[in-house]
Amino acid sequence: MNLRIFATAILLTMASPVTAALAQKGDGQAFLGPPGLPANAFPKPSRPVAEIISPIFDTEANRDGAKETEQVFALMNLKPGMSVADIGAGSGYYTVRLAKLLGPDGRVLAQDVMPNYLRDLNERIFKARLPTVTVSRGEPHDPRLPANSIDAAVLVHMYHEIAQPFAFLHNLAVAMKPGGIIGILDADRQTWQHGTPPALLRCELAAVGYREVSFTTLTGGLGYLAVFEAPGAETRKKPVEVKACPAPG
Repeated sequence: MNLRIFATAILLTMASPVTAALAQKGDGQAFLGPPGLPANAFPKPSRPVAEIISPIFDTEANRDGAKETEQVFALMNLKPGMSVADIGAGSGYYTVRLAKLLGPDGRVLAQDVMPNYLRDLNERIFKARLPTVTVSRGEPHDPRLPANSIDAAVLVHMYHEIAQPFAFLHNLAVAMKPGGIIGILDADRQTWQHGTPPALLRCELAAVGYREVSFTTLTGGLGYLAVFEAPGAETRKKPVEVKACPAPG
């Protein structure tokens, strides 16, 4: 692809409030899915929602030193050739490492809701020449990924920032291939303290129909990784069936 045309496409994508996704592969395939169910179809969470304050959890050097992605990728059994979404991609720490892991036959969907984060991430991906990465702008209640498009998703230190978790989880499940999994990395503390108590996490995921696969405390003081299998169409809870979880004490 002509680099000048490609650079122009990036600017147009980030400038337009309507255009929400940019595919960097030569085939030009964009991963913007149709709108999912609206936020108001689901109950509001009964716990506080943390404010989005930073595109990165810690320095990349510290995280590499703790072997963060190595632990997460192994526990999720991510392999070359998969399609994986980095939800709340922020600065792209996971995005660039997923691209390396998944290889030329894989695809990384780097999704966020913050335009300034996406603008900086686009620049990083462009400079790193990562043709298998797609940068996509979602909505707070909807990642806006096409149905049946991803094998797995990682949500790193951002679950507590999701304003409407039930709608978000429902719409994310639609994007998962059969048997698809999500890995949620978070801290064991209250949501207003930028963490999620494990019992609350399990309750909210189960409310939408997700099944817990594993729960691991990571080494290096990184928090925990909870892995869940997304519900298929036959086991996905209808909005009227979803009940908000009690707020933790």
